[in-house]
Formats: sequence, structure tokens, C-alpha cells
Amino acid sequence: MTNRFWMLLSTVAASGLLASAAWADDDQSAPAAPAAPAPAAAPAAPAAPTSWLGGIKYTGHIEVGATMNPQDPSNGVNFGHLFTDKANQLVLNQFALTAERDPDPKTKTVDFGFKLQGMYGLDSQFTHFLGETMQPRTNRNGFDIVEANVTAHVNVLTPGGIDVKAGQFSTPLGNEVIDPTGNFFYSKSYIFNFGIPLKHTGILVTTHVNSLLDIYTGYTTGVNTSVGSGGGYNDGQFHFLGGIGLNFKNVTVLALTHIGPENPAGSLPAGVNIHSQMRYLNDIVITWKVNDKLTSTTELNYIRDDGFNATGGGVAEYLAYPLSSIVTAGLRGEVWRDNNGFYVAGFPGNKDYYNLEQGRPNTAYGAGPVTYGAITAGLNIKPSHLPKYIDGINIRPEIRYDGVLAGGPAFGDGFNLSKRQWTLGLDIVVPLAFN
Repeated sequence: MTNRFWMLLSTVAASGLLASAAWADDDQSAPAAPAAPAPAAAPAAPAAPTSWLGGIKYTGHIEVGATMNPQDPSNGVNFGHLFTDKANQLVLNQFALTAERDPDPKTKTVDFGFKLQGMYGLDSQFTHFLGETMQPRTNRNGFDIVEANVTAHVNVLTPGGIDVKAGQFSTPLGNEVIDPTGNFFYSKSYIFNFGIPLKHTGILVTTHVNSLLDIYTGYTTGVNTSVGSGGGYNDGQFHFLGGIGLNFKNVTVLALTHIGPENPAGSLPAGVNIHSQMRYLNDIVITWKVNDKLTSTTELNYIRDDGFNATGGGVAEYLAYPLSSIVTAGLRGEVWRDNNGFYVAGFPGNKDYYNLEQGRPNTAYGAGPVTYGAITAGLNIKPSHLPKYIDGINIRPEIRYDGVLAGGPAFGDGFNLSKRQWTLGLDIVVPLAFN
């Protein structure tokens, strides 16, 4: 443990030094002399129209990281974490490849697109579609289809038109996402881990009523479920996905809900119909561009499961501020209440999460009714002057504190439980561009 501790600590320290050097280089550059007025340019020729196939983008990303826990829990679990739950281990979180085409929002009629994204790595333990691809084996890395959908933009009814997505897609709920290039921090919030769905199979319609208001309506097969035999716990049952988006000058609001039965057969007491017991997952994200540099994001979350009479929810606040053109600092603070000890769990085995979703035997464990608090501070370090196909590499060191605000000890393992947990995380996200 000692060697691993100092190896990871030195890596985080080295990343911090790199950030300081990059910041210093950026700030100490001499001001450029005023440029002479340039002659007026000739009008540019109209761009040649891009063919439908020419609009397809081929991209990907690789994410490798480690999360160091000085407690060195014997079960190897950073409790309260998913995706960064392996203590003191170097992991391949994701190797993903994507082919996609975005519909043209300026079309005068209708334009079609699609997105197909496959992923291999540790994260697939938690994003696996039930009833699709091979179920996880004993090894920790697996394959998962993250996105497989067709999209369309239809210029009808409203000034902004209508967007339609059908197939399998990541949930629109929440501030954080599965794709690490869309997040500031390496570790995920309690809300992302335990308070929202991750993926759906179904259809989602977004109506852009005007520049201020968007309306979301959709049908899904459930949380992390596909279709057909084994695709979910409630084949054919209705699940509603919807809400509104508000777009002000410096503030956006996204308020969404997902409602439907989610408990597997045999999990509820005898005589209780699993199809009539709803789970409600509600989330609001408020993003405020405070000024040219500071961005504030507030997320509110509330969930309820009728079958187990279990509730949970909380709030997370994010702040991001660029220190230079290369380094951005971020802070995340959150409080999340698991009122019945139903939602927050640790998963020592590589198949535990999947087996829990299926209602099968597993070694997952919880901590009972607990109010969790966490503070995460980190950096995004994006070196400049890189080749185009890997431009945008992001080095993300972070330090995180998790604590119990109310309830019994939750962190560590059964032999050495504690009410607090410190972790040091570091990952490198390498975007790939093939066009």
C-alpha cells in the first residue's frame, strides 16, 4: 500500500506542477505589438454544400485513471463512488469509438442524423444495457453500447422546430454524463451515481417552442433497459420521460423527470405488483454564466421508489474558473440523503451491479440511512500545440473528501468503518479525431 500511495501521490503532484508551469508560461508572455490595419478582404466564395455522408464525424476517446485511498480498504472499494470505486488501482475507464451525424437545425424541411457509440472498459460495469450484449464476466472490463439511435430535426409548428431521437441513448437528466469529455471532474457526484438514470431505450421529442422554452416528452422502456426478453424488468410497461428547458441570456434551466416501474420480479413482498409500483427520478440543472470567466451550476435532485417506500435526494453546486488558457480550476460541493439506505451501495464484485439490477444474488452492500456530504477540488489541464487527432487531451487531478453528515459510519470496510474518506484521483482523457 505505501508504494502505491506515494506513486499515485507523486503523479498528482507532478500534474499540479505541470499546471503551475503552464499557468506561468501563459501569464508571462509579452504583450503583442499592435498590428497594422489589414487590407479589406475580398468576399469569400459561398461554401460548397456538404453531402449527407460528408457530415458524418468519426471520433473517440480513451480514459485511464486511478483513485488513491489512504485507508486502503480491504475490499478495494471507495464507498460512495461509482466509476472511480476501485481503490489504489490503475484502471482503463473507457475506450470509446463514435460515429455520428448531427441533423441540420437550419433545415427548411427535415434532416436526419444518427449516433453510434461503443465502449470498452471498467465503466461498462455500471452502464450495461440489460438484455443486450454479453453480460459482464468475472474480469472487470467489458463492452457496452452507450448510444445507438437515429435523430431528426423537423422544421414544423414552432420557430425552432422539433428534434426527435429514437433508439438507445444516454439520459438527458443531470449535469454529469457518461462520456468523460463532457465532465469537469474524474469522480462522479452522488446524484449521477445514485439519483438519476444513466441510459434509456425509447423515443425523445424536444419541441423548441421559441428561443426561451423547450418542451421534452418521451417514452422509454426504463432505466438501463433494452427491449425484448431479458431487456428489463417491466417489458411493455410505460415509462415517461419529460420536462422543460428555459434559456435566458446568462442562465439556463433544465427540469426533467423519469417515471415508471423499475423493480425486478421477486424483489418486492409477496402480493405486491411490480408493474404498479413506480420509481420517480426528478432532476433540475441551473447553469449561470456569472461573468466572462466564472460559471456556476446548481443541481437539485429528488427520487422515490414506491415499491420499497424509499426516498433520496440532494443538491450539488459546481464552480469553474479558468486560471489560464491551459488550466481551469473547479470546485464541487454536494449533500445527498439516502433516507432508507436503499440507493447508495458499494460493489466489490465485477458483476455485482449488473446482478443487483437483475435481482440476482450479489455481494453489494449499503450503509443504511445516511446523509452524505462531499467536496471535490480539481484542475483541468489541457496542453496546447498538440497534433489535431489528439488535440484536447485533458489531465484531471482532484482531491475529494466524503463525510457522513447524519447516520452511521459508511466508508472503509466491515473491519474499519469511518465517517470520513479522503481520495486523490487523477485521470487522463485523450480525445480521438479520425476525420
